[in-house]
Amino acid sequence: MDIEQLKYPIGEFQFQNYYTPAEVKSNIQIISALPSKFINLLGGWDNDKYNTPYRPDGWTIRQLIHHVADSHMNAYVRCRLAMTEDNPVIKPYEEQLWAELPDAKMAQVELSIQLLRYIHLRWVLLLNSMDENDLARTYTHPATGRVFRLDEVIANYAWHSEHHYQHAFQLAARNNW
Repeated sequence: MDIEQLKYPIGEFQFQNYYTPAEVKSNIQIISALPSKFINLLGGWDNDKYNTPYRPDGWTIRQLIHHVADSHMNAYVRCRLAMTEDNPVIKPYEEQLWAELPDAKMAQVELSIQLLRYIHLRWVLLLNSMDENDLARTYTHPATGRVFRLDEVIANYAWHSEHHYQHAFQLAARNNW
């Protein structure tokens, strides 16, 4: 399998200029389903499997799950900031460095799975409460200066959810786990 396919099993994210209410609803459902999908896929895996990189020179599944929890916690906070402030500048983080911290390399995967379960419960409640005006609210990423609308953020994190789920799913399929 080619390295780009291993890196981007569902392709790279493509922003749209507009998201229909049906697309937003579908994206929220994808976000909502992620914790259960990981629980169903990873149930019964042992440390050897968790410590397997999903691709050459890639994160282990353990690091990947902890990354998703880190990323989605940040996304939840960013959504709350956008809902309560006028185009706030969000705080970026060094995801590659976070993935190298001891907790990301050694902590039980179950800790981040449970964190995802509960963050997603709160996050999905917030997302489902948004109306058209809320979905148009924005935040700015300071590294790029790009302004993100919340409907774009929802689409991006639906992609992010499936992107990383597919890393683990396809690794399992390649190894007949």
